[in-house]
Amino acid sequence: MDNRKDIDGASAVIDISQKEKTHKQLDWYYSPAQLLFWFGLFFAVVVPLFDYLPTAIKINEESSNPGEFVAERAERILLEFDRMGPKIVGDEMNEKIMVKFLLNEIEKVRAEMRDDLYELEVDVQQASGAYLHWEMVNMYQGMQNVIVKLSTKSSNSTSYLLINSHYDSKPGSVGTSDAGHMVVTMLEVLRQLAKSEETFLHPVVFLFNGAEEQPLQGSHAFISQHKWSANCKALFNLDSAGCGGREILFQGGPNHPWLMSHYKKSAKHPFATTMAEEIFQAGIIPSDTDFRIFRDFGPVPGLDMAGSYNGYVYHTKYDRFNIIPRGSLQNTGDNLLSLVRGFTNAEEMYDTDAHSEGHSVFFDYLGLFFVYYKEATGVALNLCFSFAGLILVGASLWRMGKLSDMTFGKITGIFGMVFLLELASFVLALGLPLLMAVFYDAGDRTLTYFSNKWLIIGLYICPALIGLMLPITLYLTFRPNDKISHAYHLQMAPHAHCVLLALLCIILTAVGLRSIYLCMISIFFYICSLIINLLSKLHDRGYIWALVLSICQIMPFLYFSYLFLAFLTITIPMMGRKGIDVNPDLLTAGLCALGTILSMGFIAPLINIFRRPNSVMGGLALITFIFCMISVSEVGFPYRTKTSVMRVNFLQVRRTFYEYDGSISLDDSGYYFDFQDRRVEQPLIDSMNLTGLIGIADKCDSVMMCGVPCFNHRWCKARYEGHWLPREKPVEIPGTSVLTLLSKVVLSDGFTVRYVFNLDGPARMSLFVQPMRGVKLLNWSFLHGMLDQPATFRPPYHIFYAYGNDDTPLEFFFELTKDDGNFNEPVFEIGVSGHYLSFLHKRDAESERFIASFPDWVHAMEWPASYERYVY
Repeated sequence: MDNRKDIDGASAVIDISQKEKTHKQLDWYYSPAQLLFWFGLFFAVVVPLFDYLPTAIKINEESSNPGEFVAERAERILLEFDRMGPKIVGDEMNEKIMVKFLLNEIEKVRAEMRDDLYELEVDVQQASGAYLHWEMVNMYQGMQNVIVKLSTKSSNSTSYLLINSHYDSKPGSVGTSDAGHMVVTMLEVLRQLAKSEETFLHPVVFLFNGAEEQPLQGSHAFISQHKWSANCKALFNLDSAGCGGREILFQGGPNHPWLMSHYKKSAKHPFATTMAEEIFQAGIIPSDTDFRIFRDFGPVPGLDMAGSYNGYVYHTKYDRFNIIPRGSLQNTGDNLLSLVRGFTNAEEMYDTDAHSEGHSVFFDYLGLFFVYYKEATGVALNLCFSFAGLILVGASLWRMGKLSDMTFGKITGIFGMVFLLELASFVLALGLPLLMAVFYDAGDRTLTYFSNKWLIIGLYICPALIGLMLPITLYLTFRPNDKISHAYHLQMAPHAHCVLLALLCIILTAVGLRSIYLCMISIFFYICSLIINLLSKLHDRGYIWALVLSICQIMPFLYFSYLFLAFLTITIPMMGRKGIDVNPDLLTAGLCALGTILSMGFIAPLINIFRRPNSVMGGLALITFIFCMISVSEVGFPYRTKTSVMRVNFLQVRRTFYEYDGSISLDDSGYYFDFQDRRVEQPLIDSMNLTGLIGIADKCDSVMMCGVPCFNHRWCKARYEGHWLPREKPVEIPGTSVLTLLSKVVLSDGFTVRYVFNLDGPARMSLFVQPMRGVKLLNWSFLHGMLDQPATFRPPYHIFYAYGNDDTPLEFFFELTKDDGNFNEPVFEIGVSGHYLSFLHKRDAESERFIASFPDWVHAMEWPASYERYVY
């Protein structure tokens, strides 16, 4: 019996050896075809589906498309919106003309409305209030919203669906996409609902928000004060960070998975992912939306959707009508109209709190369909498929050992080595692109791909592919164990990748990361291929298993490449306004690396089916080198006129510092720069005179707020990276900010003093308050949140104050205490900045010349500003 076993074992080894000879590696020149297949698949399937927009319905086609969104009508309204120019809060255009324009369009809807079925109510809200916004008190006065409520006469529901977007714009921008696109979409949806025979259960409130760019004041005014706000039980927030394309659903809930269920049922053109939600909420994206206000001050659960294509023109003068395709309006309109019809008949709307059941996992597949499930279901799926993957890999290894006449322990030992190599591949695939990003940053060459996104193929994707291939290729080239076949050795590489993904999936699921569904998808499709190979015994027939693996990887490849194409399309333009403290190339390189790992992690090792696999890596290295050479040429210069500009924010500042005795210690003028990208002023040096430009960080420890009139919380947070360019001739400010001390009274306890002030000035001003050493600010007339949380908020305190349709001067007080009760010496500093954002405010001649000296590939968001510092 023992001899027979030896003979059987020897036969098995001979059989493996014969198979090794039978299934030889393919010739090396076939290997590029493998990579070109996936490359071609990306451009043949992914790109067209990503760019797809529905055919727009014209006005003369409406009769044959009853109840459908008519993009041409929305486009005509958008053209009028565009021609009206910038809409700055406090200007007549925003406060009067736009309000009249919206009311006129609403009356057109009323004229078409089915009076027998519907009731339409209109309100123009004017409100004042305040809230804590990150590190400042955000205070507003006379902000306006245009609000419409459409309800079915037969309905008695008190649960309203809220739809919000804004019509105001940033300085220098017309705001046609941000968010005129959404405003005209809402008007056409309102029209279609009002004339439809299909009634609905729950009233719809359309909030045309007049102060979102302030930031977020109009939404706060509505949700905290309006008579209809308490009845709003669900929300659609519509915004934009780009121009054209499809709108992405990037936030939902929170803790209301039923919202995603209805999105799945209703959205005609789904575009969404949990990963976008987690990235946005992590603060990686340099933007915010009204969704935060409705969530925090309502709280109103909802869906946050935004245009995301062509973010280069966002908040610039190039955000105009002519670059918004009609199909983009149709896409947004189709989705919004279908969603409104679905939600206004949803039973969950009667009591949304009863359906607060945790987070959800959601994503679309190539825009073709939408997948949604609850977070608890996601945990179960992640763990089940992860453990199934581990078990099936174990079964495969057992089979390899059995057919190779090796113990399970020995085959596991070999697999352990392959797993370590796979771990090294993962680290290299992630690390090499990040290393490229670090090198480019060190050489002041960040954002070389900014205008030519195709450069990321050579700069980051090829290095990631090399990282995936290198360790296993070197190992198979110098294979230390000949007892198992080359095909088995190679098959261990995707096994190891599966085990690595399964371990990551288990760990990150435990951490609570919902985006780890990406690993679950990858594992699922690998399990499918492994089951087919094991059951059909293709597992043991040379390299045929690789064909099954490749076929099963087509669907995940299409999804992952689509997903990361979306992320790169959205985030690359944002890197031009990410700020200077973080290397933006790290984020771009990281996205490229993760996308490559998920898309090609199982596929990349298959180059070892071919002879001379090193030639493939050599080719990829050559491509990387060529792209590096291109990127350091003029092609790699980041900015282009109109299409992908450099953003430069700067103020023309007149500063005056008054001391306690009324004397002036500083009276100067200059340009205060808040550079938006990592290259800072370097691209401008050869084009304009910036002699004397200095950083202001060294002033920040000795002068309150670094001595500059930073605008809002983002500017103030970045003030340490700010720059100052002095000028000899004083800046001519087109107005005055007047701070008047009305009274100073020592209270009865003898240790507290009360100062009362009056402030008059432009539509946007900031107060900065810094008590002297030994003095404590006890009370003020502003929101108390900062004073109530001394551990979180420390001086200097920032109060941002803006007004819309009410320019009444602001009266306020401070109460400060001091242990010795001596108030005949300096007690506190107060800085007053006045910001003249409107394009109606005239710049002085020297400022005009300076603005004109910027290259045409620069968009300057600029305005005059005054800053007075007083000591009381």
